[in-house]
Amino acid sequence: MVKLENKKKIGILGGTFDPPHEGHLQISIEARKKYKINNIIWAITKKNPFKKKSLFNLKKRIALAKNFTNKQKYISVRFYEDKINSNKTINLINHIEKKYKNYKIYYLMGADNLITFHKWYQWKLISSKCSILVFDRANYKSKSLNSVAFRKLRNEGLKFIKFKKVNISSSKLRKI
Repeated sequence: MVKLENKKKIGILGGTFDPPHEGHLQISIEARKKYKINNIIWAITKKNPFKKKSLFNLKKRIALAKNFTNKQKYISVRFYEDKINSNKTINLINHIEKKYKNYKIYYLMGADNLITFHKWYQWKLISSKCSILVFDRANYKSKSLNSVAFRKLRNEGLKFIKFKKVNISSSKLRKI
């Protein structure tokens, strides 16, 4: 058995990335720095089940994300849904767990996602398979700290990360 402190670390930042922006990048940089994460996967999804539609098609979002992260060699942009026949986060984590056997897995998310995390398929199982790092976002701190998921998981694999927030979101960018 590999000792935890000797394990390599991999982060997963999932989302539509519609479009990718500085906030996604800053979350990745901060996670890498604070938790010594070796590699971060931006796992792009076709469609967020909590949103109506995407501005850009999948191919365009993947291209934008790859272009946006081209200087960060530790970030890889991937689309797994066809490979794993699912858009569920737990199935992605199971796939990553098999592929990267001796890695500690971190799931990265913005505080806005924590508010609805308890509605995600098998959300408690996600938290038992990996450490969840929740990054503070402007105007979401109070709601996320009062969320069902935070109240249930705060000391069990979920950490709320305070950091210098980038006041940008994909929603704001789509309105420009």
